[in-house]
Amino acid sequence: MIIGILICAIGLLPLFLALSINKVYNETKLSVGMTISMILITIWQLDIGVLYFRDVLSEDTVLFLFKLFRAGPTFSLPMVLYMAYWIINNQPSVMKKTNWLTRIAYALFTKKALIGFTIWSTVVYLISWSNLGVKGLVVANERFTGNHYFPEYGPLLWVYFMHMAGIVFFLLVVCVLSLRIRNSHFKNFLMGFSFNALLLIVPGVLNFIPLTGLLTSSIGVIVFSVGSLHIFVKFNVDLKIHSYELMEKQKKLDYTGQLAGSLIHEVKNTNSIIKSFSGMLEKSHTLNERDKRTLEMIGKSSEHLDQLTDNYSSYMKSSALIFKTEDLAEIIQESIDFSAGMLQENKVELAFTNIYSPLNVYLNKTNLEQVFINLIKNSVEAMPENRSVNKIKISTEIDDKNIIIHFIDTGKGIPRENWVSVFDPFISLGNKKRGMGLGLPFVKKMMIEHLGDINIVESSPDGTHFKLEIPQEGVLNGGDYQERHE
Repeated sequence: MIIGILICAIGLLPLFLALSINKVYNETKLSVGMTISMILITIWQLDIGVLYFRDVLSEDTVLFLFKLFRAGPTFSLPMVLYMAYWIINNQPSVMKKTNWLTRIAYALFTKKALIGFTIWSTVVYLISWSNLGVKGLVVANERFTGNHYFPEYGPLLWVYFMHMAGIVFFLLVVCVLSLRIRNSHFKNFLMGFSFNALLLIVPGVLNFIPLTGLLTSSIGVIVFSVGSLHIFVKFNVDLKIHSYELMEKQKKLDYTGQLAGSLIHEVKNTNSIIKSFSGMLEKSHTLNERDKRTLEMIGKSSEHLDQLTDNYSSYMKSSALIFKTEDLAEIIQESIDFSAGMLQENKVELAFTNIYSPLNVYLNKTNLEQVFINLIKNSVEAMPENRSVNKIKISTEIDDKNIIIHFIDTGKGIPRENWVSVFDPFISLGNKKRGMGLGLPFVKKMMIEHLGDINIVESSPDGTHFKLEIPQEGVLNGGDYQERHE
């Protein structure tokens, strides 16, 4: 009985950790999966521990509880699938399914597969309630643990073994697929969780052998609980730190915008005073022709300053932007489709290469589409008329934190001294016949609104290479969210 109490006490460890996780990190779907996983492990340990209560419980009661608690190890398969399914399908991007093995692996982590394996686990669980799964209990005598009950399995024991083998198989698949996740936080968590689960199952399988006893799974429970808690807390802390960095960046941008708005307001007030005094001087009859011309120039300059500040205000002011999860690759393709007529008219070839599917980002679709339309339009207008082949290449890349878009054209190029100023409003390099010089500044502003950036990597008379960066989405909330920037 003491051994049974010890096993059950160890089994309560993951339950305690599950409650702690749910209390501290209750804002994520991933925390729900971790909590349920820990509860299932606790039930698994109770399933083992009840076999040591031979002295206080009747055989029928122990058999009933053993079959009831068998839900723990049985339903761990769909739980593993749920965890992997949620992470893989909520990633900003994954590699495209380039070979048949990868395609099969990804096919196992779909909603239909999750439902199918849940139904299969239910069937396995129901078999355990019949004599085909567990016929009854026998008394086993071990050197260290004494007499205790041991299950007498039925002819369909192989179904349960196949089920457990399936869990091991899927954990190995998860380990392989996690290597294809570009976000290091999610990659490390998924690999760590899968490895810890394997360390739990391997000693648990030894429970089927009477000579090895029923205590081996307790070792795996301790390792799994402590290891899983460590990687889960580290995972959330890393995400929180990254989110905090993005929030701080946004606060700085908001402050800069407010400061610029205040300066524009003061300039308009001062300009109003200049216009007022200019109007008073115009009514004077003592001005000679030179003074009148000077006053006229002051008036025109004042009017130009008014228009300039109005343009700056319109440029800076954004209506409420609604952000939600969209596939960036689809948005780039739609922008290309919108620009198809202009590309065809100017005989410009455009190639878009993307190896990630999906390429999910929290973004404002309309404004980000306009970003790529502006870039395409700007590049087309910069193409030399005497060049035989005019091309634009767009490609995607992912590093640890950002989704990167390379935009390369064969235009006239931008002098190095203008690589920064070209993103300032109302700056024109003379490559275009018309326009106010707001194309690239709008692109810069929208990239910053998305907490990203755009810069020139290289430029020469043979063309320009723009590099756009957008942070990978934060998936703490497990779904779309809306954010407003005033």
